[in-house]
Amino acid sequence: MFGDGSPLPRLLPDEGVRRAVTGFLFGTTGDLIALSRVGKVSGAHINPAVSFGFWLMGRISGETLFAYAAAQLAGAVLGTLPLLAWGRMGRSVAFGATVPGTGYGQGAALLGEAVTTFAMVALLCVFLAFRRLRRFTPAIFPFLYSLMVWAEAPVSGTSTNPARTLGPAVVSGLWDGWWIYWVGPAFGTFAATLAFCFLAREIEVAKLYHFHAAHRRLARRGRHRVVGRR
Repeated sequence: MFGDGSPLPRLLPDEGVRRAVTGFLFGTTGDLIALSRVGKVSGAHINPAVSFGFWLMGRISGETLFAYAAAQLAGAVLGTLPLLAWGRMGRSVAFGATVPGTGYGQGAALLGEAVTTFAMVALLCVFLAFRRLRRFTPAIFPFLYSLMVWAEAPVSGTSTNPARTLGPAVVSGLWDGWWIYWVGPAFGTFAATLAFCFLAREIEVAKLYHFHAAHRRLARRGRHRVVGRR
């Protein structure tokens, strides 16, 4: 969308439109992962901030949070290695590294990450808490990120995900304000979980889709406990 030599700036000369399309595609990736077999097995967190939120809600253990975060960070680093094939075009955009935008300080970038992560986790709480909305949860990501990247990307890059920031930082060697992309999402997740704790109680499993399979497993475990007590 923005790399030197790319034809897309000629096709979409408005930078705002390109940011919106970028955010939509980014969100669509998360959407498809949630709907996929991977989402059925793991819950499709792909973001330490989301896993942290489920831990705050008491839906995963501390050990699971650690395992998920380690896998997410390792996957992010491995996933950025193929970006080296973009060569000069990739280097011109630091292989997608998220850093505070030109003209914005670290405080503004920190606030941007906190606010955008708050919005994501708050919407997850709303959609996952209400049964009628639950099955539409993956669909929020393309539209949400299209809006957030369009509006906020010039400030911080709209990461909302420490893993998404880590991978490009490793490949590009660009670590400007790296702590922002840990502290901002963590604070945004904590604030959203606290603000919507009344809804968090209604969230039954740490998944973004494929709820029925998880419910069946929970029901089977409950029956086994009852038999064991008898």
